[in-house]
This record gives sequence, structure tokens and C-alpha cells, in this order.
Amino acid sequence: MSREGHVFQLERVPYIEAWELQRSLAAGVAAGELPDTVVLLEHPPVITLGRRAEPGELHIPEGAEVEIVETDRGGKSTYHGPGQLVCYPIFDLTRHGQDVKRYCRDLEEALIRTMRPLGVEATRIEGLTGIWLEAPPRKIASIGIHISKWVTTHGYALNVDLDPAPFTDWITACGIEDAAFTTIARELGRPVAVDVVRPHAVAALEEVFQLRLEERAPAALPA
Repeated sequence: MSREGHVFQLERVPYIEAWELQRSLAAGVAAGELPDTVVLLEHPPVITLGRRAEPGELHIPEGAEVEIVETDRGGKSTYHGPGQLVCYPIFDLTRHGQDVKRYCRDLEEALIRTMRPLGVEATRIEGLTGIWLEAPPRKIASIGIHISKWVTTHGYALNVDLDPAPFTDWITACGIEDAAFTTIARELGRPVAVDVVRPHAVAALEEVFQLRLEERAPAALPA
């Protein structure tokens, strides 16, 4: 049986603003004032550093217009920019099995199901984080999460239609040397709007986490 939840469809939001929003929503979910909530958005160019990021991962060219933010999510460094769909599920895992590994696998499954209707067959690769296409391996989505008192923040970033060069030229993305990165648009050989992907992302999350996500307007966000 599906449980009611909320989804917020936002446009381009600066990273720090989105992080503050996540914390506000997480407090509401933890207090039982809000149901499981999903935030979908894009970010202006930003490099985020996870808790396992190390010196030497950044090699940003001089003059590059990109923000750098240290975060509390797991993982190493990654890049966000326009043309990438970012998903922040604010879930109470006491409703979803209280199993961190299962939650990560469920996020991976949601990503795979998001891309399938678009004609992109993505997969997991043993020993590597995120979601990939094979032959040759190329990364299309990153996952990095934070869990406090069983409430989740952060989530995934899916490369829809953007230049993947910053992943390889500006950082050692996710700590993986010589990793190849791709996008849905590159795989399909045509432009793809982020807005085309959003409904597939919502449907996949509903299926995997057994939710019915009701869209809420930004004005309904807590202060």
C-alpha cells in the first residue's frame, strides 16, 4: 500500500539555499509534521565536497565560474550544473526498513527506472558508486547521502544534458581517476530537457519507495 508524500518541483536553486531547505524539511519530517518529501531541482555551477573528499581532488582552471561548498554528505567531490536533475529525498527511513544499504540500492533502482522509459539502459557496476552505462563504463548519475536520526538528506544527481567536461577537467570526480562521464542527451544523440525527465523521476521514486507523491507549490514550503 502506497503512503502519501510531497514533491517540490523547483527550477535553478543555489546550492546553499537548497541545503537550507533540506534541513528545514528534514526537521519537519523528523518531527512527524511532514510526510516523506522529494525536492527536484537544478543548481548553478557548483562543486561539492563530501566527507571523504581529499586534498588534490580539485584542479579547477583559473577564472572558472563555479562555487565550492563543503557538505555533510557521504562520498568525495562532484559537480552540479544546469542540465543536471538533482533529487533530494527527505525520507524517514523508519518507514522504509531502517537499512542504509537498502536505501542506497533503492535510490540506484529509482535512477535505473527513471532512464529506462527514455531509452537509456543504465546499471550498477560492482565496486563503483553511482549509476553507469557499460561497454565502455561511463558514469551518468552520482549518489551521495546523509542520514541523521533515520531522516535522509542529499540524494542523487542525474546528468541529463550538460557538458561533462567539469567532471574530468575540474575535479577527480567521486575520487575515481580517469572515469568517463556521459549524459542522457549524449547517449540518445539529441537534446533532452530536464523537464522531460522529471515525471519519470517522480514515477520511479513512487514505484520503488511505495509512495504517492503530491506536487506542492514552493509557496507551501515551511519558512
